[in-house]
Amino acid sequence: MSSSGNRVTPGLTPRMRPLSARKSATLSVLDVGTNKIVCLIAQLNPVSETEVLRGRTHLARVLGIGHQRSMGVKGGIVVDLEAAERAIRQAVDAAERMAKVELQSVIVNLTGGRLASQRFAAHVAVRGGAVTTGDVGRVLDAASAHATRPGRAVLHALPTGFSLDGQRGLLDPAGMIGEKLGVDMHVVNSDAGAVRNLMLAVERCHLDIEAVVSTPYASGLSALVDDEAEMGAVLIDLGGGTTSMGVFAGGHLVHADAFAVGGHHVTMDIARGLSTRVSAAERLKTLYGAAISSPSDEREIISVPQVDDSEQDVPNNVPKSHLVHIIKPRVEEILELARGRLREAGFAAEAGRRVILTGGASQLTGIPELARRILVGEKGTGQVRIGRPLGIKGLPEKAKGPAFSASVGLLVYPQMAHVEHFEPRSSGYGLRTGTDGYFTRVGRWIRDSF
Repeated sequence: MSSSGNRVTPGLTPRMRPLSARKSATLSVLDVGTNKIVCLIAQLNPVSETEVLRGRTHLARVLGIGHQRSMGVKGGIVVDLEAAERAIRQAVDAAERMAKVELQSVIVNLTGGRLASQRFAAHVAVRGGAVTTGDVGRVLDAASAHATRPGRAVLHALPTGFSLDGQRGLLDPAGMIGEKLGVDMHVVNSDAGAVRNLMLAVERCHLDIEAVVSTPYASGLSALVDDEAEMGAVLIDLGGGTTSMGVFAGGHLVHADAFAVGGHHVTMDIARGLSTRVSAAERLKTLYGAAISSPSDEREIISVPQVDDSEQDVPNNVPKSHLVHIIKPRVEEILELARGRLREAGFAAEAGRRVILTGGASQLTGIPELARRILVGEKGTGQVRIGRPLGIKGLPEKAKGPAFSASVGLLVYPQMAHVEHFEPRSSGYGLRTGTDGYFTRVGRWIRDSF
């Protein structure tokens, strides 16, 4: 797999060239989470738009998959470089062996680093009466000119709509007659340090980075159907160490946010509440965990391994209701935090219409019902569903659930990369030349970008 030869400008993460709608491509992606690291290698083959979800130009078929317990990652950010590197290497090695290829570059996701959204608007005068592609480029450049901020890295710059002489909601103004062209731009950014350390962990595995994609955007690309993104929906990715949110409206990502509370916090609550090992708590959560009570909970008895002074596991039998009473408050806290953040940002209405839950923690029994009560309201008419990866072939059965939505979304992203816009790249530096070492490449990007 050849490198794309991308260039970067200050404050911007690496950019990948859009995928040609007429060409096949072999791509590899790396989903770096707090609980798991997934590497997917897939062949993307062109298809007509009627054969797949709208907006997608290719159908992905998985050639190799590597799935590894995450190490060195906490709250969605790298906290131990060597441990993260080891886990990434193991996931990549497994995918390479299965696909019988050697990776050179990957698309990677970012959940931590205080994901945040900014919105910019800009206007330019139309020079010749009819809007040209040059005019569109000028207004996009004007909107993105102030997107970079000290200490923050831009992950996405997405035009959400154009206007011409005050008429809003235009998708493509090229060729139209008017005098004043405007654009609204949505920019997603994160802490530069979180991006730098994620990139460094990947580059230490001698892999180039094609692009860094925010997790809620990736999950949305994978799990939303077209009318959901068009009519308005909130995707909540319930990960191990973080919960991230993407708001979609008019077919665009219009807001992104994340906070560092997730499924691992539920596991730790169980370990403390039932005085058991973390590994046993994870198993109890997976086998018996639920976010809502059931009449049978008092009658159902579960065995909880407890460690005595001789380090021997001594079973302690407790009713399942004990487990549910520990899990439910933490899940309610996560969903109430999500509701509060959406309200603050002005997107409560979208949450009231449709909510899609992805991520490993969304698999807990009763999560959709609890989310509907907290996010939609008892009298609301909105819908809540679990989102699974759509439009991909060759996934093993265990990877078809919501925990793999972000991984698959990274394979969808190259088909959408043409939507992104950044400032002119004349001041950029070639990120990957194939001749210098990874420390040199990353060091130069860090030095020149921030």
